Amino acid sequence: MSRRLSMYEQAMGERFARLDPAVQAFHRLTGRHELHGWVRTQAPQSLAARLLALCLGTPLRASEGPIRFALHAQPQREVWTRHFPAQTMRSSLRLQDGQIIESLGAARLSFGLEADGNRLVMRLRKLRFLGMACPAWLEPRIVAEERGEGDRLHFHIEAAVPWVGVVASYSGHLQLPTVRQDTSVPKEGES
Repeated sequence: MSRRLSMYEQAMGERFARLDPAVQAFHRLTGRHELHGWVRTQAPQSLAARLLALCLGTPLRASEGPIRFALHAQPQREVWTRHFPAQTMRSSLRLQDGQIIESLGAARLSFGLEADGNRLVMRLRKLRFLGMACPAWLEPRIVAEERGEGDRLHFHIEAAVPWVGVVASYSGHLQLPTVRQDTSVPKEGES
């Protein structure tokens, strides 16, 4: 019996196999999971950045401590709820035209997925804020990377807007269920 491809496997195709086993294992999780780990958040860099962070639901102050990550994963949609030490941030992700679309507060971000060595790198392709397309000159610089180390998924996320500064920045790791390479072959045409 074969399994259905995850949203990230569908978006990346053969490139998914290049990712570290821990990154693959995380993005193959299905159903509901609660993961735990450690995170460090940074405060927004300016008053304008803080206002944007409020609109997005991203961390508003610097903190360090345990993180609880609630995942509800289906083949076409995922909900991520990050319980940081000082606040909770929720986003929903879906697959559309080979890209991951993340709804985060007042923003909708479209990401292309790349394998850089064995790391997952998410590249911003398009951004809508309050329903309006973001002009290229105002587009944020986003770093969104994941790498594996044993049974841990390490992540680093940072978003900075021109003339505003860093709006969100957090990094850390999640402890994964036992990592094993899935060698089952999905049925042809299954997604």
